[in-house]
Amino acid sequence: MQIVLAIVIGAAFGAVLDRIGATNPTVISGMLTLRRIRLMKTILLAIGTGSILMFAGQMAGLVDVGHMSVKTAYVGVFIGGLLLGAGWAASGYCPGTGVCAAASGRKDALFFVAGGLLGAAAYMATYPAWKASGLLDGIAGGKVTLGAVPGSKFDGLFAISGDLLGIVLGAVFVLVAFVLPDNLTGGKTPAEVPAE
Repeated sequence: MQIVLAIVIGAAFGAVLDRIGATNPTVISGMLTLRRIRLMKTILLAIGTGSILMFAGQMAGLVDVGHMSVKTAYVGVFIGGLLLGAGWAASGYCPGTGVCAAASGRKDALFFVAGGLLGAAAYMATYPAWKASGLLDGIAGGKVTLGAVPGSKFDGLFAISGDLLGIVLGAVFVLVAFVLPDNLTGGKTPAEVPAE
């Protein structure tokens, strides 16, 4: 049943990504160049709403804190994030939107997915060298959050409530999503390129 639920949720998420334009590299490049930021506003709204619901749910006892997962902070993840951002800007896809775009019929996305798989295989093949380099050693305590969340096994960097901080940051994201205009540069909005 969990596999079926995962497939249904994944398909629904992919359909939403396609509907909001996240599978179109023209829309992505418009967002990254601040010429068309409706997608950015949608992303900020989704993250903010999710943050408010999760942390408020934890405070109310509706969401089990034990399900909260925190990834380890290390230098390599920051380098990887920069590489991901550069690849996203160059191709117009991130891993999730690339797969959805391939499913929607974009031929260029098939090359993106193949390149991502080759990159993952290269990383796996060279993992011992990356591990030995120290780039994968935890920093700032490894698995930490900005604020301590009661009942979680993760330490907070600051002496503030992680739940309240999550709600406040979520509210800021939602506010920014509503306040931002659709275009920050004043330039011409690029035309969308249909699936090939």
